[in-house]
Amino acid sequence: MKGRSVILGQVAGREAAALMVDGELHDLLIDASDLVPLAPGAICRAKVGRQMKGQGGVFVDLPDGARGFLREVKGLAPGQTVIVEVTGGVEPGKALPVSLRVLFKSRLAIVTPGAPGLNVSRRIRDEDTRAALQALAGEVMDGCDFGLILRSACEHASETEIAEDIAAMRGLAEAVTADLEGPPELLVDAPGPHEEAWRDWADPAPDEVLEGDFAELGVLDAVAALTDPRVELQGGAHMMIEPTRALIAVDVNTGNDTSPAAALKANIAAARELPRQLRLRGLGGQIVIDFAPMPKRDRQVLEQQMRVSIKGEAESALAGWTPLGNFEMQRKRDRIARAPLLRGLE
Repeated sequence: MKGRSVILGQVAGREAAALMVDGELHDLLIDASDLVPLAPGAICRAKVGRQMKGQGGVFVDLPDGARGFLREVKGLAPGQTVIVEVTGGVEPGKALPVSLRVLFKSRLAIVTPGAPGLNVSRRIRDEDTRAALQALAGEVMDGCDFGLILRSACEHASETEIAEDIAAMRGLAEAVTADLEGPPELLVDAPGPHEEAWRDWADPAPDEVLEGDFAELGVLDAVAALTDPRVELQGGAHMMIEPTRALIAVDVNTGNDTSPAAALKANIAAARELPRQLRLRGLGGQIVIDFAPMPKRDRQVLEQQMRVSIKGEAESALAGWTPLGNFEMQRKRDRIARAPLLRGLE
């Protein structure tokens, strides 16, 4: 399977979408509506609760008895009604992360009520095209204080399509942000996997879009591999990725390679592969990596590879080396862990 392929189907009885790039699983979306009260991307009316000074945020009441945790507390008072968006997944029993910075997304445009300004994706490089899009955005958003981002898919869409898309997102954003009366309520549901794939995997445009059974289309084996903590690396090395309630533990092993450069080769291979594995497995939070033992002089090379590898991924931070020689990093929990959604594929 060469090129960029979007696969729409089901896995483990759930609606799912897979993005394959040159035969390798690059991203995976799975329906989790039966396991979580609100999925990332859902926009709700919420009620502010008491501030948790020691935790740097405030709890909010969400629809159907769910609870969220909001870090933006300035100017908020208990009992106040706010519009929030669910920004990630959590373990059962924990409050959902939510934000006041809601985004109204479509395939062509993103309306940003909390961030004014009209912007065009940097991937659109032609200056004449950028100028035309900027002018079109100004016309459709005239009289509105909300911000707008025109996505790269606009480069291949007609002016009519873009204008209609912006107008629809503006209308939705205006209606939702004004709907502050009433108890906690779901106002905009999170997109399903097929809708999200159509919306967010449009750039670059896929070479093919296939619908059908994951097994018949050669995707199921790659998805099933995500249930195994062991990840094979180049040169016979491997790493183990094991989530716990406190952190994600990663252990890198050189395998049968006993050459002097074996550890550095295995560690670089792990640094290149780890961000993809975390994305596919839906893992985030604190991550502790036990790299294969190597001389301290090689650490700088490895750190540089880590910085390159996390570029373009979910919000991540590299904390560095611990006194015991482990490497710590943090990745935003931007999605729901995939393991509970793939039960039955082990």
